[in-house]
Amino acid sequence: MAILDPLCTVRPDPALAAKISVPPYDVVSSAEARVLSRAHPDSFFRVSRPEVGLPEGTDEHSDAAYAKGREALVDLLGRGVLRRDSTPRYLVYRQTWQGRTQTGVVAGASVAAFADGRIKKHELTRADKEDDRTRHVDVLGGNDEPVFFAFRARADVAAVLQRVQTQAPEVDFTSDDGVGHTLWPLSSDDTRALGQALGALEVLYIADGHHRSAAASRVNRLRVQRGAKGTHDRMLAVAFPHDQLRILPYNRLVKDLGRYTPATFLQALGQHFTVSPGTPTPRRRHTFSLYLSRTWHQLEAKSGSFPETPTGSLDVAILQQNVLQALLGIGDPRTDQRIDFVGGIRGTAELEKRVDAGGWAAAISMFPTSLEELFAVADAGEIMPPKSTWFEPKLRSGLFLHLFEP
Repeated sequence: MAILDPLCTVRPDPALAAKISVPPYDVVSSAEARVLSRAHPDSFFRVSRPEVGLPEGTDEHSDAAYAKGREALVDLLGRGVLRRDSTPRYLVYRQTWQGRTQTGVVAGASVAAFADGRIKKHELTRADKEDDRTRHVDVLGGNDEPVFFAFRARADVAAVLQRVQTQAPEVDFTSDDGVGHTLWPLSSDDTRALGQALGALEVLYIADGHHRSAAASRVNRLRVQRGAKGTHDRMLAVAFPHDQLRILPYNRLVKDLGRYTPATFLQALGQHFTVSPGTPTPRRRHTFSLYLSRTWHQLEAKSGSFPETPTGSLDVAILQQNVLQALLGIGDPRTDQRIDFVGGIRGTAELEKRVDAGGWAAAISMFPTSLEELFAVADAGEIMPPKSTWFEPKLRSGLFLHLFEP
């Protein structure tokens, strides 16, 4: 069975795509979504953040909220704001941001491939978030947001993508965050050609969307048990060749130095690192930039101070084991209130600002995890530490959906 198949997607009226599409549900709060949706009555937040259509204070995980999402979807379909394609086809989706482009394929990823390991993961999921996505997708009757995948680039795939981009797009606009979004539905001939090229893919890697992937697998099982018909054996996906993608660093802030003063902390770091004057941005793997007492220091991990395994050699793992846990006692960065995370999109100036304001003792600017490191961890069946990767730009919601039933 192919990993990526064409789908009969649901897409907005092209004239409305810029107005109704929104950022992913998990990068905005319920309150933010409520404010943003007031500007556009047909905002896709009505589907992806359905509590915006209910009184303020409504539990976003309530039965009423999930039902409201389905109600909004039916309304948008009924009024022609969203339209269902009658032909299974691939879409080409291009994003442009800060002078860079990334171009991927919108398709249906195999749920069976997720179960048998051909779709590779690198993160653990939280039960509460997985439960939420499962209920949302099941009640909605489809995937309203895609999983972000990467695959090793292939020349035959690239050739089709390049050819399609010479044609007139269905949608082409720039969102308020400065990201350009361009979408091409493929013809039957181009869908056939791209399908042949994608058919050679043996594996896919989840870049972002582990909870959505796990939820898709659970929804498929539930619907099979109920004897439901439809395409619930596929999950909505955007798959990018790896050479199109860039991972940004995921930087750290620490609240205090525990039992150390700034001077003794630098001395203690000398056990596992070579410490020297530094710059805000580390220039290579296994180096870190530490902002402490209004000064940047470079930390270079010493040979033999970390295990040479796919996960153990990640910079985020080295920092966690040899600094955060060993010196500062931060054992679980997912729950410890003494650490915070700042996506690389915010820059190192944000780190300096927050430390200088007095709320945080130090900041660590990270060298970004590479796609090859992500692939190595996933291929080994290992799990990355929390907050290892930051992908930018994010996939826009509301430009394409996958409904299970015809």
